[in-house]
Amino acid sequence: MRYDLITLDVFTAVAEERNLTRAAERLHLAVSAVSKRIAELEQQVGSSLLLRYARGVELTPAGQSVLHYARELRLLLGQMDEELGSYSAGVKGHIRIHAITSALTQFLPGDLQRFIDSYPQINFDIEERVGSAVVQAVIEGRADLGIFAEHTRNTSLETRPYRQDQLVVVVPREHVLSRHAMVSFQQALEHEFIGPHPDSSLYSLFAQRQAEAGMSMRVRVRVSSFECMCRLVAARVGIAILPKAAIVQYLRPMKLQMIRLEENWARRMLVIGVRSMDLLTPTVRTLFEHLAVQD
Repeated sequence: MRYDLITLDVFTAVAEERNLTRAAERLHLAVSAVSKRIAELEQQVGSSLLLRYARGVELTPAGQSVLHYARELRLLLGQMDEELGSYSAGVKGHIRIHAITSALTQFLPGDLQRFIDSYPQINFDIEERVGSAVVQAVIEGRADLGIFAEHTRNTSLETRPYRQDQLVVVVPREHVLSRHAMVSFQQALEHEFIGPHPDSSLYSLFAQRQAEAGMSMRVRVRVSSFECMCRLVAARVGIAILPKAAIVQYLRPMKLQMIRLEENWARRMLVIGVRSMDLLTPTVRTLFEHLAVQD
């Protein structure tokens, strides 16, 4: 069925005013014209949309449904008008990003700076979340796109590669492992750890690799902040496995040393996820394409 936008606007006014006369005054129309529009819409729907009383009207269940979709349609059309109307002055918009700590501390700030240089009229809301929460936020529409580790459980999002990060073992300079340039995961597991948050992508990765190695990580403390993990390592509470680029700044002031992990999985892929490429607004698609081509 094809619906007339003016008729839907008239119906919305009647539904909100609960009175045909007040709706007509609001729309600067004759009451007869409003009544005719409503009657035509009811005929098109095949159901009564209003319960008519002497002092006004009430919505039927069908009327409540039409009101909901009429409002959604107007909101969507308004967003379209705003976005398309802005192209004469360059791409504008607002983008919501949820990302894991590794992406936020290593790559995203620089990538966004270059993007903003090209598109200065786009604004952002950025939230730091663990991997599973990033995926859920995108699925539920609370984020336009998410950045998380490739191994994070995800069955419904469309993803593209973003960046790779290198995981390293972080130890105090005097630690027994500090004399090694490279160690295996099994060697690291012989020591006590500062562990990541249970919902984080690092936690799920370590859980999988522990099972494969037939060993368990002895965790003394769990924290979600990379800086806090480094401070605890410096205090000799345990060692940690963290993304290289995210912790380089802490090595010298905290007297820490990083050691490469020899396993291939220590170089992990970060991905960008969206609900559907086909449903992306032009603004979000522009950012997606900018991020997805990073080396």
